[in-house]
Amino acid sequence: MRSLSGASLACVAMLTVGSLTAGCAKVGEIKAKKAFKAANQAYQAQDYKKAAEEYEEAVAADPNLNAAYFFLGNSYDNLYKPSKKGEAANDQLMEKAVANYQKAAEKLSASDKPDDKKLGTLSLQYLVAAYGPDKLNDPAKAEPVVQRMIQLEPGEPSNYFALAKIYEDAGAYEEAEKVLQQAKEAKPTDPAVYMTLAGYYNRQGHFEKTIEALEERAAKEPNNPEAFYTIATYYWDEAYRDFKLKESEKREFVGKGVEAVDHALQIKPDYMEALVYKNLLLRLQANLEKDPAKQQQLIKDADKLRDKAQELRKQKAAGVS
Repeated sequence: MRSLSGASLACVAMLTVGSLTAGCAKVGEIKAKKAFKAANQAYQAQDYKKAAEEYEEAVAADPNLNAAYFFLGNSYDNLYKPSKKGEAANDQLMEKAVANYQKAAEKLSASDKPDDKKLGTLSLQYLVAAYGPDKLNDPAKAEPVVQRMIQLEPGEPSNYFALAKIYEDAGAYEEAEKVLQQAKEAKPTDPAVYMTLAGYYNRQGHFEKTIEALEERAAKEPNNPEAFYTIATYYWDEAYRDFKLKESEKREFVGKGVEAVDHALQIKPDYMEALVYKNLLLRLQANLEKDPAKQQQLIKDADKLRDKAQELRKQKAAGVS
């Protein structure tokens, strides 16, 4: 029998090593899938300690099991207890959560697969939350993460909202307003943009800008009674609570509130919440009225609206359409 040459022996050795490598890779892949399945079952059962152990085993066996990093991070996140903040073992859980959210974001955000991309975005969102005040309380680290989210999805307003909140919480009010305006430019048809702007201006005590944002929202949704009802609630709140207002200003705000709520009721006559607020506005208007006869009529009208709202509430509770 003919003996093998040196070259032939080398080829056999290479084939053997290659087969072993492929075999090991296959075994690792099977092990990873088994651990990932067990981890998912534990995660769904909210057994986050076991889930974390199984996800760790899965990524150790197959580092390319990218989705596992998000769930691993979230398992540690769920194990973290805000009430034990400052305890080394507890804080380490959040550090592990952050590390795995970062890995998941890096691996998944740029994916061409919609599900992976969605999970990557979710990883960034949870990473921002991890830097929040009840956890790591490090807004400086959250800022670049949110900016990255904006780069990935420039047309998604919620990312701008998150960045604006970071700036507002830090007292950088001009930057917060600028980012919210960018959100409006990114998606001018989204009602949430105007509601978020209105909320921001209201917190800053800028009532005129608050109403301006709410009216912009209503202009985008001319057939939505809730948009006009919301304007009325803000007018009532300002007229009722701001004791610095002159009587003439209160009268003006009540009048505009009634106008807005009437618009809502024209669209939806059985709008219970709008009836309640018109009742409140008329009572406030009665308090400002000097003529006793007009005052009594306003109170009677308010009583009718209150009664109608109560009847609608009873019908709703009874399941009557």
